[in-house]
Amino acid sequence: MDFAAVYHKTSEQMSYPLDEERLIINLKTGYDVEQVYIIHGDPFDAGILGGSETWKGRREEIVYKKRLPHQIWWTTTLTPPYRRCRYYFELHSSGEVWYYFEDGFLTEEQLNMPGRILQYFTVPWMNPADVNRTPGWVNDTVWYQIFPDRFCNGDPERDSADTLPWQTGPVGIADKYGGDLEGICRKIPYLAELGVTGIYLNPVMEAGSNHKYDTTDYMRIDPAFGDDKVMQRLVALAHEKGIRVMMDAVFNHCGSRFAPWLDVLEKGKKSKYADWFMIRDWEQIGKRADTRDGRFYSFSFSDRMPKLNTNHEEVTDYFCTVCEKWVRRYDIDGIRFDVGNEVSHRFLKQIRKHLKNIKPDIYLLGEIWHDASQWLMGDEYDSVMNYPLMSGIHDYFIDRTMDKKEFEYMVNRCYTMYMQQNNNVLFNLLDSHDTERLMNRFHDLDIFYQQLAVLFTLPGSPCIYYGTEIAMEGSFDPDCRRCMPWDEIGSEENRKRISQMKALIRLRKTEEACRSLHFHFPNRYPNRRCVEYIKLDSFGRKLEVVLNCSGENVAAGDEGEVLFERNFSGGILGKNGTLIRRVF
Repeated sequence: MDFAAVYHKTSEQMSYPLDEERLIINLKTGYDVEQVYIIHGDPFDAGILGGSETWKGRREEIVYKKRLPHQIWWTTTLTPPYRRCRYYFELHSSGEVWYYFEDGFLTEEQLNMPGRILQYFTVPWMNPADVNRTPGWVNDTVWYQIFPDRFCNGDPERDSADTLPWQTGPVGIADKYGGDLEGICRKIPYLAELGVTGIYLNPVMEAGSNHKYDTTDYMRIDPAFGDDKVMQRLVALAHEKGIRVMMDAVFNHCGSRFAPWLDVLEKGKKSKYADWFMIRDWEQIGKRADTRDGRFYSFSFSDRMPKLNTNHEEVTDYFCTVCEKWVRRYDIDGIRFDVGNEVSHRFLKQIRKHLKNIKPDIYLLGEIWHDASQWLMGDEYDSVMNYPLMSGIHDYFIDRTMDKKEFEYMVNRCYTMYMQQNNNVLFNLLDSHDTERLMNRFHDLDIFYQQLAVLFTLPGSPCIYYGTEIAMEGSFDPDCRRCMPWDEIGSEENRKRISQMKALIRLRKTEEACRSLHFHFPNRYPNRRCVEYIKLDSFGRKLEVVLNCSGENVAAGDEGEVLFERNFSGGILGKNGTLIRRVF
């Protein structure tokens, strides 16, 4: 047996309570392991110290597994009657049987050796206070991301002298087009008709740029966008339509006109805000140039975005106050944390505790582009933006040398990194204000809808970027931030595209299997680029998703009830075709 491939710990995402009653146990092995059993029971079944009675446990096979590139991920759910659990594994590999304990592997003879002290894996107590809890409403949400300056200009009287006429096509990096909160208010009925149930707003607090990630005042809505009353009305109108609202929090850094930073520039070390920032060379803090010289830390190397010291208690208290104001004044439902992997863990723990006391089901989302396990232990973020899934989907479609099993490995990797409760509320996306637009990557509507089909049928909470409903194009920043072409929204082509998006959103909302955590890859189709996976709902009902990513037709058959399709006819799924159907 390949001992080096076997891994388990009673921590992190390997062994954890799903709730007060259920315990998730995960194990990694090599492909040589053919069967796995878990022997489990209460630690005190044989008495307090064991005595003369031998602890036995109950033996059950672990049948659920996911394939990874070099390992298999085995998973089971236990229900310990007394919220305690002791266990070990029995591994079968090519006629061999090994017993896996906390300190390593034993033969059957060693397992039964009289007097041997066995070091079992142990979950001492499933304390309800330590359960990782995430907001129940998020999995049912379909998000719509809005970059305010480019979505809709609802109040032209707020336009400044440098506001440009609304237009379609490419935009400049510093262009301002007058999009505002009033414009979003006016489009709430449009979003409701589309089927959206959540709005993610890019920053709306006062800042100097069009993107507002260089905050000047965290307590004031940017005058170009509106004021508190408009923001309150926006949230109220959204709530009336069953739409939640999430704001963007830029707490890793501020803008160069943020009052505490200006005070530091003026007074240097004597400023009462001196410790709010990470300054290394006080003599040169006023220098205008990138920060590669290390005079102070900033976002990237921008001297216009000095990094805030989120290790400092006053900074934490200040932003707790900011968040509390946003929640109480605007009644928002979620906060997305920009550059969410650079603020301190202590900062996030305190903010979470503060906000959950005010609004227990508020959604706390971190912008993290890599494995975010250490931020998802139940005391910081509820979820992260699932950029690994976005990247994996993109790479599969662009790299035609990849086999369908590599798509399976990628998806399984994304859903074995975190606890199930986090997987259930992952913020899944295919593009954003920080990426090239989805349609721009292949300029092919069939591939475009194939990827959207994946987005709407995997666990988590899907998000579409404004304009994706009409397959809007745009390269990297700033081109991905084009103005929403409202004058063209009613064209025949756009109506067809909106209809397709509505169908996917409706499917997501009405079919429990689309939202379910449970899926597997049967690999029934011989074509190496034909991806198939099955989603299961709580009643065991099946939804089949088939993506023909090859240049050849695939015989998919006529069984089942078709719920969404492209290039499917007479049981044949054509090139770049998509098929989602209920199977019996």
